[in-house]
Amino acid sequence: MTKSRFRFLGQSWLFWVGVCVVFLVVQWVLMPRMTEFRRTAWVIFPCIMAIICLGLNLIYGFNGQFSLGQWGFYGIGAYTAALITYHWAARISYPIQGIVLRIPPLLQKLIPMAQVELFHFDAGKSALLFVAVLIGAVFAAIISLAFGYIVLLRLGSDYFGIATLGFTIMIQVLIINSDQVIPETKGARGMVGIPQMTSFFWTFIFLILTIVIVRNILYSSVGRAIVSVREDEVAAQAMGIDTLKYKTISFVIGSFLAGLAGGLYAHLYAFLSPGYFSFVRSFDPLIIIVFGGLGNMTGTLLATFLWAISLEGMRIWLPQGFEAWRFVVYPIALLLIMLLRPQGLMGRVELGFLRAPKWPLRVAPVQEMKPQVAPAGAGNPQPGEDKLS
Repeated sequence: MTKSRFRFLGQSWLFWVGVCVVFLVVQWVLMPRMTEFRRTAWVIFPCIMAIICLGLNLIYGFNGQFSLGQWGFYGIGAYTAALITYHWAARISYPIQGIVLRIPPLLQKLIPMAQVELFHFDAGKSALLFVAVLIGAVFAAIISLAFGYIVLLRLGSDYFGIATLGFTIMIQVLIINSDQVIPETKGARGMVGIPQMTSFFWTFIFLILTIVIVRNILYSSVGRAIVSVREDEVAAQAMGIDTLKYKTISFVIGSFLAGLAGGLYAHLYAFLSPGYFSFVRSFDPLIIIVFGGLGNMTGTLLATFLWAISLEGMRIWLPQGFEAWRFVVYPIALLLIMLLRPQGLMGRVELGFLRAPKWPLRVAPVQEMKPQVAPAGAGNPQPGEDKLS
């Protein structure tokens, strides 16, 4: 069977058509039936959280580096992107009037809307958000490269975890006192005036791109080298793998994804509080990837949405006045799952296109052995020659 010629990021057109269908179903069928709070807490925010967790899973789950610094890079990306849009969002605007499709009454049972707007958006603000989020991610990656390569990655696993925890605390202290240098951040009072531009479209697009790119990295030669460091660092070095290089690659990519998620988060709630970036919250992505299964992308995605829906859902399901008890119920549920299934929800099982590709077997070419024909007369005694000589 011949493969499709159109491929983007290694995936066929059928994959991207499926992605578009999923997006339209969620956007037009699922989300109109939800309240504004549930759209944000159960759909949009888990997409952002999944990007952070996939980055941490690359560092810890696949590369074996126990890191608590993901939340610090999350904060760096959030404040960097917010500062860019804070200054430029009011100046840049290029609205595009798309088309409006009226939904027939028969279809309104499926799509509970009278009309749907297509290609109706502000191109200027969308481009600004895209650039701001990418700059925040790149800035977080640069800091992780400088700080990680010089200090963090030269430490052993336990010391690395403690050092990254200290990094997260340091970033929070810098954010609290940042108004002395950058007054727009408002320091401990929290940054306000951030344009609210993050929508389901942006979080979905960035999450899909993150999944595909991380998957492609893991099933490449770079990914195999990253995993080899987790399995046995000494053996990897003995096989000629530069372990420091691949630790740095996974750490920088994971930090880039954290910064990307931070930029999206900053424009979701239009407010940034330094308390949100405390080291206590840095355990959330760690809990999620352990819950889903270390080194498992399917488990990470599944656990992220379960975590968000259960944690915020208990705020609704528990009786009034007992909302805070969800922080008691939630750890007990996690403890039970860890006791009954220590390998996580999915263990080593990946679903769909996240499964490892089946590499074609190499067949060594067989060389035909030609019989060696002795030259005529070789080995036969010539006339008059003594056989014993």
